[in-house]
Amino acid sequence: MALWVFGYGSLLWNPGFEVAEQAHASLPDYRRSFCMRSIHHRGSEEVPGLVLALDEQPGALCEGLALRAAEGTEEETLAYLRERELVSAAYLEKVLPVDLRDGRRIEAVTYVIDANHVQYCGGLPLEEQAGIIATAVGGRGPNTEYLYNTATHLDELGIPDAELHWLRDRVRQLVDNRLA
Repeated sequence: MALWVFGYGSLLWNPGFEVAEQAHASLPDYRRSFCMRSIHHRGSEEVPGLVLALDEQPGALCEGLALRAAEGTEEETLAYLRERELVSAAYLEKVLPVDLRDGRRIEAVTYVIDANHVQYCGGLPLEEQAGIIATAVGGRGPNTEYLYNTATHLDELGIPDAELHWLRDRVRQLVDNRLA
């Protein structure tokens, strides 16, 4: 059985597993947003950063990539993803229907935010998000790097995300002002 994974953030530019096929994909009723405090990868417990998560919202649509793991690596891929994505239990692993741009509908492993988890912070004003992202640093590097890489890859894939692009531009201003 093929293992598909829905990528909407860092999986776009750093899947970390052997991808046999990738396709533009849409996930209904979820939106990509910086609604998860990062205390490991892009921030710390003392100074949390923010990372993207899928926040359930009826009528929303999140565009990203469906990534199919190479045949024979399904168990290894799933173990890797669980170690990476479930590090603090803020994400829930779900298998959800995803629509591919070529007309196929597949079931994909998808990591969505647990709105009851302490790291959930949906609804933060964009300016507050920008201030956090501009300064936080975690085990995988600066929070800015995560934002910039995701925005760049969305651009390369032709996937619009006005909120994320506003954040990218505002964070660059804040960083430049801090360095000036």
